[in-house]
Amino acid sequence: MADPSSYRPKPGQIPDSPGVYKFRDEHRRVIYVGKAKNLRQRLANYFQDLAGLHPRTRTMVTTAASVEWTVVSTEVEALQLEYSWIKEFDPRFNVKYRDDKSYPYLAVTLNEEFPRVQVMRGAKKKGVRYFGPYGHAWAIRETVDLMLRVFPVRTCSAGVFRNAERTGRPCLLGYIGKCSAPCVGRVTPEEHRDLAGDFCDFMAGRTGTYIRRLEKDMTQAAEDMEYERAARLRDDAEALRRAMEKSAVVLADATDADLIAVAEDELEAAVQIFHVRGGRVRGQRGWVTDKVEAVDTADLVEHALQQLYGEESGDSVPKEVLVSALPEDPEAVSQWLADRRGSQVSLRIPQRGDKKDLMVTVQRNAQQALGLHKTKRASDLTTRSRALEEIAEALGLGSAPLRVECFDISHLQGDDVVASMVVFEDGLARKSEYRRFQIKGFEGQDDVRSMHEVIGRRFRRYLQEKERTGEWEDSPAPTGPVPASALSVPGTAEPGSAREEPRDEPREDDGRPKRFAYPPQLVVVDGGQPQVAAAKRALDELGIDDIAVCGLAKRLEEVWLPDDDDPVVLPRSSEGLYLLQRIRDEAHRFAITYQRAKRAKRIRSSPLDDVPGLGDTRKQALIKHFGSVKKLRQATIDEICEVPGIGRRTAESVAVAFAAAAPAAPAVNTATGEIIEEDDGGSRT
Repeated sequence: MADPSSYRPKPGQIPDSPGVYKFRDEHRRVIYVGKAKNLRQRLANYFQDLAGLHPRTRTMVTTAASVEWTVVSTEVEALQLEYSWIKEFDPRFNVKYRDDKSYPYLAVTLNEEFPRVQVMRGAKKKGVRYFGPYGHAWAIRETVDLMLRVFPVRTCSAGVFRNAERTGRPCLLGYIGKCSAPCVGRVTPEEHRDLAGDFCDFMAGRTGTYIRRLEKDMTQAAEDMEYERAARLRDDAEALRRAMEKSAVVLADATDADLIAVAEDELEAAVQIFHVRGGRVRGQRGWVTDKVEAVDTADLVEHALQQLYGEESGDSVPKEVLVSALPEDPEAVSQWLADRRGSQVSLRIPQRGDKKDLMVTVQRNAQQALGLHKTKRASDLTTRSRALEEIAEALGLGSAPLRVECFDISHLQGDDVVASMVVFEDGLARKSEYRRFQIKGFEGQDDVRSMHEVIGRRFRRYLQEKERTGEWEDSPAPTGPVPASALSVPGTAEPGSAREEPRDEPREDDGRPKRFAYPPQLVVVDGGQPQVAAAKRALDELGIDDIAVCGLAKRLEEVWLPDDDDPVVLPRSSEGLYLLQRIRDEAHRFAITYQRAKRAKRIRSSPLDDVPGLGDTRKQALIKHFGSVKKLRQATIDEICEVPGIGRRTAESVAVAFAAAAPAAPAVNTATGEIIEEDDGGSRT
């Protein structure tokens, strides 16, 4: 535990202008990011008597080992930089909202030649128009089914679309009038895009125009005695009305607004958001968070606004944002929202009328969400704490292992040997820190040797990180302003998918979570005595003696410790054993998923993969031109040159690659004895 006075800057060093500050721990990791109108006044609040600080703030300043700051021109810039740094560094003491569920959206893929209407979850993609979120996916599908009568937009997958193009026959929706069938040319790409645009306009709340137009056309058709067409238009208008009825009218003036309310207690907070478009509630979502810093309702609202609109732009940010409490600096937040929208945004607390009544409803939903979350978590937190205590007692550890890493080896008869590392913190999976390895030291099947290699590589990197950051040195961490180069935000890797070797070395003291910088209190290996001994030997060779090791054998679920001839047998009803089993099973799942992906990639390989400079586009052009790999293999160099984009040198390389490849053994249908010819668009598997 650090003494804050040991790294407190002198008052004269801290400017009294707006800025953003970072607290770092002894490993140079950023643990907290904040902003201030006056940096000198704000930072002085952290270095008062510890007894007067909020418990969470006291924990943060005693965990930190240095503080840095960056001066900015305006409070809006401070807000933008704070959001960027929280996203970049993922500080452990900042408020981080997490969705209480993965909400489905109605999405229109306007970035495709023929836009598609579908249900989407997860991160938003560029060029896709989103509506929602909705509470249930079936609600989206019911709405879409009603609207396809009037706006017959494509809903099929890419595979179904290509198959219809090839055969010249549309799918069932095309036959029953719920798709305009652009796959077979019934409408042009421009006409289909106009349909998708009308669909989006209707979903965005501009509903009256279409219904009035349908009613006018229906009346005209009846006057012209086109009764069948009039009946169809009548049914179309009724379908649109039923689709509208699924969203309750809450505001009479066709308002576009988001309403945000917060419910909180001493430890946690819940946020509820209602998305109102065209006066109707078009979507609802909720977040929950642990209050790991000393924050009030205004701060929670500001963090919610940052998370909700930090990646949005244009019409995704509504004209009105109604909140239950205003942020500390509402003018700066309003300007930040306006910059993201491109026009003025009103940020305020509703005072009267329908908007205030709706805010009461949103607040009530937030209170219910917090109560439900606490009910669920109370038993879960108690169970996880008991499980960690049981593990510590059974293994003779001094304290509960708050961070556990588990390793597993996977292969198929000695081929494609890989390993996985999964991380559990406080009994919960930390998927962003999962890692996977390829066994490089040898070939063949040897789980013990593989485990020794993987443990050695993982903790060798840990020691390199300690040495690189100077953790073993006694020199104090630097304080003071950071250079302007710290404002750059490089890209990040996808969680749970990083290789063991990074493409580039991390920048010196950049504060981001490193790949192998955090040591566990317990290493679990999937296996018995031999695997445990190999893991322990790898740690001993590196001089690491403060990390416990155990193994969980699948056969009898026995826990093995190094140098012990007899296993530790936990009761079958033990929460500790159940947690170890979950960790082991997750490591096995992650390893076998990676191994299967490598095997599938190897099986799908073809001689074309070895042709230098031949990318996927030209590979597909070759296969499409000849119809199959078999016919391409039989083609002459002159015939290959006839393919657009293929020169003579590339054609010669393709011919040489096929000549060098050994002919594959013919596939046989075991039921009939028939030899299966290779006539598809890829290599046989």
